[in-house]
Amino acid sequence: MIRKLQTLGYFLTLFFLLACKKNDDKPVQDPTQFTATDFVSGLKAPVGMSTDDKGQLWVAETGTGNNDAQVSLVTVQGNVHPVVTGLNSVFANGSVEGMGHVRFRDGKLYILNGNAGRLYTMDVSSFKPGDAPKAASSLESEDIGTFVRSLNLTDPLNSNIYQFAFGPNDHMYIVDAGANAIIKRDKSSKALTLFARIPNVTPTTQSVPTGIVYDGSKFLLSSLSGAPFIKGSAKIFQVDLTGNVSDYRTSFTTATDILLTPNNKPLITEFAEFSLTQSGFLPNSGRIANEDGTTILGGLNMPTDLERSGDGTYYLLSYAEGTIQKLSSR
Repeated sequence: MIRKLQTLGYFLTLFFLLACKKNDDKPVQDPTQFTATDFVSGLKAPVGMSTDDKGQLWVAETGTGNNDAQVSLVTVQGNVHPVVTGLNSVFANGSVEGMGHVRFRDGKLYILNGNAGRLYTMDVSSFKPGDAPKAASSLESEDIGTFVRSLNLTDPLNSNIYQFAFGPNDHMYIVDAGANAIIKRDKSSKALTLFARIPNVTPTTQSVPTGIVYDGSKFLLSSLSGAPFIKGSAKIFQVDLTGNVSDYRTSFTTATDILLTPNNKPLITEFAEFSLTQSGFLPNSGRIANEDGTTILGGLNMPTDLERSGDGTYYLLSYAEGTIQKLSSR
């Protein structure tokens, strides 16, 4: 009798463990639709953001064009605190320009200031909301733009270091939206090399790469496509580990960012549709789409960045409105 009870107990325990394992291993579903709620407002021409291990957001703001770009910390409650001030920004081509993206990694903040052509690094492991911000001039920085221009990739010479990702062996891969190239920065030596050139999307239209992610075997890049920003002309490129570039998906419009879901599938933000008759980007014509081009969330006003915190919470940045929305997936 005791043996039978022990056997029954064994099977009940095994059943319980298997049931728990099955529940824990339930796959996370990629979003098919987003529900948006307002989270933060009042940002000055924000371009990029990055989540950290506390669920906080680090946001790159381009400012007003008076060399007042900055990086701010957004707490989980939605409070905004300046972290780095005095970054380069100017008013040119009808808009404020200067800032690239920012990324939090292992207690450090990496900041691209495209107009200055510099990569800034700041240890923020002990930074707390309310701490005094640091001046950009006091941070460790590296000149990337001079190297890019020395490659003579465009005529006239152009460089706009805009976004980056960490790839194999933690080397940094920087997207230059002016030179239409990817620059590799060695993790140890910080040496710069040309990794890949991104081809035009049409014979006369530049690609203007904007976002980059590494999925464990290759890089995926979003592209804005140059003027006149023809609908459906933007591409998602794939780049192998030796720098060979090919099309991954086509028929996107002014893609500004690319993000991987928990299942390693890309989501793409589209800035807006461009109207030749109205001479500009149409308000509320941006969207989030999956790799097949299916709209996940539409009616957006010039989104520039999409970030994920955990498996089901996403944050969306609007350059035009200076806002962050919190997105719930389903």
